[in-house]
Amino acid sequence: MSREQLRTVASERGLVGGPFGSSLVNADYTDDGVPVIRGTNMSAGRFIGGEFAFVSHEKFARDLIRNSAVPGDIIYTQRGTLGQVALVPNGGVKTYVVSQSQMRLRVDPQQAIPEFVYYASTTKEFLKQIDDRAISTGVPHTNLGILAELEIPLPPLAEQRAIAEVLGALDDKIAANTVLAATTAQLASTDFAATVRQAKWGPSFEEIADISGGGTPSTKNPAFWDGEVWWATPTDMTALVGPYLESTSRKITPDGLAKCSSKLFAPGAILMTSRATIGALAINGVPTALNQGFIAVEPHDPRLMWWLFHEMESRVQEFISWANGATFLELSRGNFKRLSVRLIDEAALSAFHLRVTPLHDLARRSLAENRRLAAIRDMLLPQLMSGKLRVGDAEAAASEAGVWTRQA
Repeated sequence: MSREQLRTVASERGLVGGPFGSSLVNADYTDDGVPVIRGTNMSAGRFIGGEFAFVSHEKFARDLIRNSAVPGDIIYTQRGTLGQVALVPNGGVKTYVVSQSQMRLRVDPQQAIPEFVYYASTTKEFLKQIDDRAISTGVPHTNLGILAELEIPLPPLAEQRAIAEVLGALDDKIAANTVLAATTAQLASTDFAATVRQAKWGPSFEEIADISGGGTPSTKNPAFWDGEVWWATPTDMTALVGPYLESTSRKITPDGLAKCSSKLFAPGAILMTSRATIGALAINGVPTALNQGFIAVEPHDPRLMWWLFHEMESRVQEFISWANGATFLELSRGNFKRLSVRLIDEAALSAFHLRVTPLHDLARRSLAENRRLAAIRDMLLPQLMSGKLRVGDAEAAASEAGVWTRQA
C-alpha cells in the first residue's frame, strides 16, 4: 500500500490554519452567528461537538472566510493537546470558523475519502509523526508545513471507502450507545427529582450507611503495585462517560491493599471524589480499593443504593460549601457523615428502586458494549491501514459485533 503526504490528498488551498493574532479575539465572540471550532470542540469523538463560541456573520464575511470549515473537512489541533483530530459532520451547520489553535484539511475527492483520512490520522504511526516533529519551544505546537508533510497510507478510493464504512459503523454504534446511556441515566435523575418532593429530612448519612475513605500504598515499594486489585483515583472518576466504574488505570497487589488504609469495596458502593474535584460520583461494578481522595458510601439497605446516589448527585454544590482547605478544597468524612438525608416511605422507596434500577442497568450495558466495540475498532484500525487485514475480514468482525450487515 502506498503512503502519501497529506499535501497530496489536499484540494487546492485545502490546508488552512486559523486566523492571525488580532483577526479573532475574545471580544469578537457573540451569542450566535458562525460557530468557531476551538480545542474544547475537538474532544467529542469522531466529530467536532460540544459548546461552541460564535462570531457574527459580518465579522466572518469581513475577516474570516479564509479560515472557514465545512462538512467533510478534517480539523487538526495546532497547539496544546497535539494529536486531536475530528471531522466536521454533515447536516446541520454549513460553515464554521477554525480558531488560531486548529488547522483544516479539505481533501481532493479524486484522491481520498475524508472519513478514511480521519481514521488514518488517528493511528499510532500518525501520532508518532506529530510527536517527532512537534515544536517544543513554549507550548508544544506544530504548523501547516509540518501537517502537509505527514504521511498516511493511501489505497484506492473504493478500498478507502470500504475501510471508512466498517470503522464508521463501529463508531456509529458507539455514539448511539453513548446517547442511550446518557438518556437513561438522565431519566433516572429526573425520576428522583420528581420523587424527592415527597421526601422528608431524616437521619444522617452515617446512620443509614457505612462511610469510608481510602489510602495509597507506599509508592517506593514496587511489591505493592501492578497487581490484580483495582485501585481508583479521582482521575478515574472524572474520565468516566457514565457513573459506572468498571476498571481503573492502576492496580495494586494484595500486599499493597494490606498496607494502605483502603478496604476492598464490594460492587455497589457509592464512590464520590472528596478533594480538588468534589462530587464526581460512580457506582463500582468490580471490587475496588480507593485512594484518599474519596468518600465511599455503603447503604445498610440495598434499596437505598440508587436513592442515595441521586441524593448525593443533587447536592454536590452543598457538599462543596462544606469543604475547606488551604491548598485545595476537601470535604471531610466527618462533615459528610453528619449531613441529613431526605427519605421517602418504604413503599415509595421500593417503587423508586424498581423503576430506576433497569434504567441504570441499560445505561451500564450500553457503555460496556462500547468498550467491546472500541476494542474491536482499535484492533482493526492498524491492521486495515497497514494492509495486513482484508476489508472482507474486517466486515466479518464488524458483523459478528452486530454493527454490520454484509451487502448482497
